[in-house]
Amino acid sequence: MLIKILKNFIQNLFIKIGYRISKINTSGKKFNLYKYKNYTDYKKTQITFNKKKINHVWADKNTLNLITYILKKKLKKAPKKGICHGSRNGFEQKFFKKKFKNLWIIGTDISETAKNFENSITWDFHKTKSIWNNNFDFVYSNSLDQSYDPKKALKTWLSQLKVGGLIFLEMSNQDNPNNSSKMDPFGVEMEFFPYLLARWFGNQFSLEIFNSNKGKNKNYTEVHIFVIKKLG
Repeated sequence: MLIKILKNFIQNLFIKIGYRISKINTSGKKFNLYKYKNYTDYKKTQITFNKKKINHVWADKNTLNLITYILKKKLKKAPKKGICHGSRNGFEQKFFKKKFKNLWIIGTDISETAKNFENSITWDFHKTKSIWNNNFDFVYSNSLDQSYDPKKALKTWLSQLKVGGLIFLEMSNQDNPNNSSKMDPFGVEMEFFPYLLARWFGNQFSLEIFNSNKGKNKNYTEVHIFVIKKLG
């Protein structure tokens, strides 16, 4: 506990002068994926950590305000339907609901605790749901690092978008291969991630990258927003 307090104190000092301390990737890998024993092991692990962190919110207003701005700028009309994957306690969908008056939005989480929060359902975001296909104007998630198969997850999310719809992936430098773990199985270097997306999906999408300049001071890390547009 004392070490954590000291680390946070030092981190705050560096942030005040424009620097930060972060755990670097020493593995040499561009991306890494933790291997579970089986799907049951994955699901049990994610539910356990969900319950431990049920009151913790990674998303913050500064980043979500930036995403709101991008939605207004990129879409011809205000979004009518949205979905947030890995939304835990529902903070994200509540935020977007306030920003867009007529928005219908839901959040998903693999844990049964989702039922305790408004506009949330228990669902594994890797899995398809036929009524969701080609149905949403945007998808938001800061939980791709919790995927056992990020290519499968993103393929599912792309299928949920209408043509011209947008996926917003909130990621940070903490999501690097060195931090790949049982809790957060997927780690990737931020500079390499666009190349990985191109390898997986070819010409099915266009990509823009934004940095949230704010915001994540409470988590001591730089935030990257990958905006994936579904092409026809």
